[in-house]
Amino acid sequence: KPTEQRPVQVAKRLEKFKTTIFTQMSMLAVKHGAINLGQGFPNFDGPDFVKEAAIEAIKAGKNQYARGYGVPELNSAVAERFLKDSGLQIDPDKEVTVTSGCTEAIAATILGLINPGDEVILFAPFYDSYEATLSMAGANVKAITLRPPDFAVPLEELKAAVSKNTRAIMINTPHNPTGKMFTREELEFIADLCKENDVLLFADEVYDKLAFEADHISMASIPGMYERTVTMNSLGKTFSLTGWKIGWAIAPPHLTWGVRQAHSFLTFATSTPMQSAAAAALRAPDSYFEELKRDYGAKKALLVDGLKAAGFIVYPSSGTYFVMVDHTPFGFDNDIEFCEYLIREVGVVAIPPSVFYLNPEDGKNLVRFTFCKDDDTLRAAVDRMKAKLRKK
Repeated sequence: KPTEQRPVQVAKRLEKFKTTIFTQMSMLAVKHGAINLGQGFPNFDGPDFVKEAAIEAIKAGKNQYARGYGVPELNSAVAERFLKDSGLQIDPDKEVTVTSGCTEAIAATILGLINPGDEVILFAPFYDSYEATLSMAGANVKAITLRPPDFAVPLEELKAAVSKNTRAIMINTPHNPTGKMFTREELEFIADLCKENDVLLFADEVYDKLAFEADHISMASIPGMYERTVTMNSLGKTFSLTGWKIGWAIAPPHLTWGVRQAHSFLTFATSTPMQSAAAAALRAPDSYFEELKRDYGAKKALLVDGLKAAGFIVYPSSGTYFVMVDHTPFGFDNDIEFCEYLIREVGVVAIPPSVFYLNPEDGKNLVRFTFCKDDDTLRAAVDRMKAKLRKK
């Protein structure tokens, strides 16, 4: 006898999140044979020297549980890299926690440091896992909306939003999905608010090596901020190895304690051989990072020029591998309608960013494209849009 259809069950705190937009759009892409410029994963592989290091580690028998907070060589490599990038000297054993991707670094930070009822301020649009994880922690989420064309921080609005209940402010710089980079002035303003109100700062910096128009500034390097900042990063974006899920959280010992408490009960430890390879990756010569930026700069130009030629209003992207555009010249009511049309009729996938706002209306005119694809894929997508999109 057929099994009767039973209603799906999900905890109330996760009811509103459903399937992620990335999964939905990628499934539609496959169904319609569309070119996927939606989800931010490269369609090319990571560097051979890193892959070889993973193979060697597996062959050498580095296959049992790693030390809970990271294999020593990776913790050291993270600390060396952070010194080079931010000028801050940190203790690899006491201030670095290796996690299963930056997504777990975010989860361990939030679940380890946020209590139910604590208020956390996000900048909308935001990566969707922030809100979902804050919901799991029972936090109250406040959002400050960054608006086109430059997605600048509305400083006075932010100042007014900080209250006696504010426990943390979360930033992502360079910023997904807008491509914005927080300026030194903005970071210093946020830092002053944190110090005056005794607020923590969670900084997601996974795109720090994809900063095109300005130098990346780590919030932890702003004077007086290291002691109240958790900096989160990962291997995936910089080395095109998103499936390895190697991330880390850097924080002073008194904050690392909370992060590690959560981490030890979320995953306990991260893949051992991949950690050894990640250490080799982070010790790559400067030329690797320069070449990465140059390659992505060329891809960005290819996509941006194509989007403009196809009729979009294109907003400046100074970091990440994303570009935000305004789709309203094509006459659709909202981003989801436009993205569904783009997949079905044009054969290109983009992400509708209204899901990245507490108030979806704020994002209904926008669409996010990614350029972390090989040049032929980008050209093919641009050609389809130029041929088939018509302004209304």
